[in-house]
Amino acid sequence: MVRRELGIGIGWRPEIADAVEGLPGVDWVEVVAENICVGHLPDPLLKLRERGVTVVPHGVSLGLGGAGRPDEGRLAELAAKATALGAPLVTEHIAFVRAGGPLTASPALEAGHLLPVPRTWDALDVLCENVRIAQDALPVPLALENIAALFSWPGEELTEGQFLAELVERTGVRLLIDVANLHTNHVNRGEDPAKALAELPVEAIAYVHVAGGVERDGVWHDSHAHPVPPAVLDILSDLASRVSPPGVLLERDDDFPPARELAAELAAIRDTVRGAAPAADAVPAAPSRARAAGTVAPGVRERVGIAQAALLSALVAGTPAPEGFDHARLRVQSRALAGKRAGVVAKVAPELPRILGDGYRAAFLSYAAARPMRAGYRRDALDFAEHLLIAGRPDDPAARRRLTLWWQERSGVRPPGRAGRLVRAARAALVGR
Repeated sequence: MVRRELGIGIGWRPEIADAVEGLPGVDWVEVVAENICVGHLPDPLLKLRERGVTVVPHGVSLGLGGAGRPDEGRLAELAAKATALGAPLVTEHIAFVRAGGPLTASPALEAGHLLPVPRTWDALDVLCENVRIAQDALPVPLALENIAALFSWPGEELTEGQFLAELVERTGVRLLIDVANLHTNHVNRGEDPAKALAELPVEAIAYVHVAGGVERDGVWHDSHAHPVPPAVLDILSDLASRVSPPGVLLERDDDFPPARELAAELAAIRDTVRGAAPAADAVPAAPSRARAAGTVAPGVRERVGIAQAALLSALVAGTPAPEGFDHARLRVQSRALAGKRAGVVAKVAPELPRILGDGYRAAFLSYAAARPMRAGYRRDALDFAEHLLIAGRPDDPAARRRLTLWWQERSGVRPPGRAGRLVRAARAALVGR
């Protein structure tokens, strides 16, 4: 496990590309892998590469914690992006993002967000085999991130620290520790960040994420759209007192502040790490040799898949919540997933909120209440527009004409006329029974 020193970095986003280029003391950047295309890398990102700034691709869609095996196409794309960027490693999440399908003989569902895997031995077996598959397909080392969660799975058998330690021992994978997520899980699930840090193998840390969030009604939302709170810096200080992290990165995904505020947050992160440096004699233990992960026993993937599909269906399709879950927390998560869908669709199809005006969000949330995302956000935007047209909406004829034209230009088929709308509406009503 070779240690690569990265320094202090920031998440690269198009909205702050100019600011990042001019920020002092930025040693490296991280880019969301799904937001770039090989052969069409953004010019500001290429300029950073030419200056010698390290760029790390950060994936969000592999779903290595899912019951199914990793998709070969997604792995190939991530590998190609790592090569194109000359990245020293790639990162992903310990999460599932889809469920159902042939493995469980149930409808395939997309979450559109990272969801926690149960900390059970079955789920760990599946995760380890999936990690091995990903490691074999990638040209550089892989590091995995702990995620934030609004709810807990019933019947968990391991703590977060134990789960991560076992994962590292079995696969040799590196860790991307998000201290903001540790804080989120402290508020939402009562988990002790210090206990998690004490249990995990700190020598496996590739780098660290720091981000802000907001508390509403006793629930911490990992928004990446607020300043980094002191509590998160305290956890960073605790981690840095145990091991000198190879890299620390500030994440910001929305409500971007002026460059001077980003610079101040980076300075606070740098000062926190320097002020908590471990004692000179605190040498991290040598990483253990990765133990063979083995193969998943028959029936395990199916068991994990059925549990994940039932949970995801409750969150995005309005089916009853599985037994043992906190129903109130699942409702919060369901609203959060729908809200994120609405926000992302507005970004990939900005014409929709312009056409629908102030009614966009309410209309989308009503549409999404029992209609899971089928095939990504662009398809979701088309499905939403078609749903409105079938219902004869929006009420304003001029807006409806604009929406029809928008849908027609992107769907490549004739928009439904009155008769077609009635047939589709009747079909949708029958399916929904």
